Amino acid sequence: MTQTLMELIRTPAIAPENNGGGESKKAEKLMQTLENLGFDKIERYDAEDERVPSKLRPNIVAYHHGENLSEKVWIITHLDVVPPGEESFWTVTKPFEPVIKEGRIYGRGSEDNGQSMVASIFAVKALKTLGIKPKRTIVLAFVADEEQGSTYGIQHLIKQGLFKKDDLIIVPDSGNENGSFIEIAEKSSLCFRIRVIGKQVHASRPSKGLNAHRIGMEYALTLDKMLHKKYSLKDKYFDPPESTFEPTKKDKNVDALNIIPGGDIIHFDCRILPTYNLELILQDIHGLAEEFERKTGAKIKIEVLRKSVAPKPTDVTSKIVVMLRETIEEVRGIEPKVGGIGGGTCAAFFRRIELPAVVWSTIDEMAHQPNEYAEIENLINDAKVFAFLAIS
Repeated sequence: MTQTLMELIRTPAIAPENNGGGESKKAEKLMQTLENLGFDKIERYDAEDERVPSKLRPNIVAYHHGENLSEKVWIITHLDVVPPGEESFWTVTKPFEPVIKEGRIYGRGSEDNGQSMVASIFAVKALKTLGIKPKRTIVLAFVADEEQGSTYGIQHLIKQGLFKKDDLIIVPDSGNENGSFIEIAEKSSLCFRIRVIGKQVHASRPSKGLNAHRIGMEYALTLDKMLHKKYSLKDKYFDPPESTFEPTKKDKNVDALNIIPGGDIIHFDCRILPTYNLELILQDIHGLAEEFERKTGAKIKIEVLRKSVAPKPTDVTSKIVVMLRETIEEVRGIEPKVGGIGGGTCAAFFRRIELPAVVWSTIDEMAHQPNEYAEIENLINDAKVFAFLAIS
């Protein structure tokens, strides 16, 4: 299991939006692993994408037949990873050079989502090795594009008509450190770009220009405070319980130190409680921009990059929730609780078409951080839960 995960980590799978080449090379390595394990059927549902060298975004579906061929347990993990970020922050190893240290596998994509990917594969391998035929068919889906919206991944698979109303769907892409939390709801998501247009001049003559960088910073900080103050409700059902409005990515503006920028770009990532209306929040964002335009003389443009209204939560009495709770109690000896999260997963796309889906895994929440790691113990224990779920 550790060697398989390390081999996958060594192959970057970064989206073209982040100047990456996509997931094809990683998918080819994964295909070799799946074929060696002897799955009953492996299918490809690749999506066309001219932005990557292969022109394709890979989606792999592997079947292990059970006694009941019509009842399926889907375990859905994603191939793509986020960029490593500032590499000087990686102090244990380089992002794509995995190492094992103190019971952990370090490397980009180790926890998000390689740990669950490998756990699902070896859950099937364990059943095959032991000669145990599961009660229901296990279907493993390895999808592209999860980190950038899933257009070429799970949304593409849904359009192929692969999923049926009685399918049991698990997305092991979030969780907590002891596996006691089952996610059945997500917040709404709003991501946008702020583009400030001023006037570029030499830094020694600021009065002749309009510093877009300063105006952009002032607007972003004012917006940050306004949104947190106005939309401050808390809901203990979610973790974290409040809406989050975070300035994240900052685009490059000028190349030289002695230039006052005539343009500036900053991004926000917002995870918003379902209580709130995203359109009203956008009205406030645009309203503050117009106020800053009048005050400063700059132009401020707001471009929505992603807007996703939270779907209806998965019913706590649905079969997959009940089965997973019972399995975790049996295998791990803990009584899990259910709730919601701020992060977005593939589960939201199933809930939108009224298919119950749960999100569960055992993780230290190292996703998107430098020195990301997966606990080897979690890798093994989650595989046990996946295997038991198929035979119980």
